Amino acid sequence: MRRTFHLVPVFLLGVTLRTLAGPAIDPSQAREIDAVAQEWLASTQAPSASIAVVEGGKLVYARAYGNARLNPAVPATPAMRYAIDSVSKEFTAAAVLMLAEDKKLSLSDPVGKWFPQLGAASKATLRQLLTHTAGIRDYWPQDYVPAEMLRPTTTAGIIDEWAKRPVDFAPGTDWQYSNTGYVLAGAIVEKVAGEPLLQFLQRRIFSPLGMSRVTQDDSAPLSADDPGAYTRNGLGPIVSAPKEGPGWLFGAAALAMTPSDLARWDISLIERSLLTPRSYTAEFQPIVLRNGKKRDYALGLDVETLGGRLRIGHEGAGSGFLAVNRIWPTEKAAVIVLTNNDWASPETLLDRIAFLILPPSPELARARDLFGQLQRGEIDRSLFTANANQFLDEQVLSQMRTGLAPLGPARSIELERESKRGGMLTRRWKIQCRAKALQAVERSYPDGKVEQFTVSELYD
Repeated sequence: MRRTFHLVPVFLLGVTLRTLAGPAIDPSQAREIDAVAQEWLASTQAPSASIAVVEGGKLVYARAYGNARLNPAVPATPAMRYAIDSVSKEFTAAAVLMLAEDKKLSLSDPVGKWFPQLGAASKATLRQLLTHTAGIRDYWPQDYVPAEMLRPTTTAGIIDEWAKRPVDFAPGTDWQYSNTGYVLAGAIVEKVAGEPLLQFLQRRIFSPLGMSRVTQDDSAPLSADDPGAYTRNGLGPIVSAPKEGPGWLFGAAALAMTPSDLARWDISLIERSLLTPRSYTAEFQPIVLRNGKKRDYALGLDVETLGGRLRIGHEGAGSGFLAVNRIWPTEKAAVIVLTNNDWASPETLLDRIAFLILPPSPELARARDLFGQLQRGEIDRSLFTANANQFLDEQVLSQMRTGLAPLGPARSIELERESKRGGMLTRRWKIQCRAKALQAVERSYPDGKVEQFTVSELYD
């Protein structure tokens, strides 16, 4: 059966985006974002997706697509809150940094200062908790909700059952994702601050940044005015996802908010406006293990350099919800995608939006231009060598136009690898169009002349 997805106008809490965020996104860019979002929904069958886009350090676009609830259908809106699951770790880490600024704790403090009864885990430091290098056993590695997690628990219950177990490795010697470590970090925040974690975050982060719609979905499902949670098994029907039992998410994955609220947090990271310079240095510094190996993870943040660009952020995955938050600090840009499904990663949609809004590198800009020329069947022959111009005669160009033009514009172009051969630099590009993946092989001389730019279908 064909699914019908309803689009809604761009409104945030009854106020247009232009009023809240200043200059709006370019209309043609907005149309392209809308197109890739609708394509993603159609291809994945995800019920809905809600996005926010930051450019130039400003929130410029927010829109929701599809249905927040099924049977009966309720269209998604930008004012609805989605569970962000492990993106919540960004805030728990920030809370620890704020308490360090207050000189109430130090990142080098051992966990045993507050929980001496944990055995080997008590020797891990706060920094190791926040960088997943403490060796503490993760209580939720599964991609489903185990039976135990359908029942209520408490923070103390998680700590007693999981943090007291033998560590998986000596603290600081390896990296292994651990929700348990963040529950423990949240518990330490509460002990040191003398107030509930959510209350601390509200007072020190959410209110100062104007994040007015933040809530938590740890004690109960989100309200009827927010999206429902959906799952599917294999390629089976879409059904309501089970809710994790109260108490399980806490400092690891408890928050829910709108993409626009999360964008306000991202802007604070771009502008470095909330914490001290020393805290931001610590927050963005990838961890180095005792053996000297570096991991692309810092304090509650993935920290990666991709294509010469610094990118930070986090993903979230829970029962019936997936989230991805990516920030490019140098470009003052960010993209947030939240969705109420747990089978189709929104990372693909985010990458396609990023492709539209981020300024391309010179190499990417040229590949994009060359692909567009072949789709049109008209090339700038001054860019090519004599050999290439002889190969790209009118018949070949006509054939390329016939095959490539119907695919529509490239939704993403990614450099897969570079090598040298025959005095030329060879680049292999992966090009994703609406419904087909392609591979382009580019060969060029040091003077920039293109000897080859050929395109073929990329098969599984």
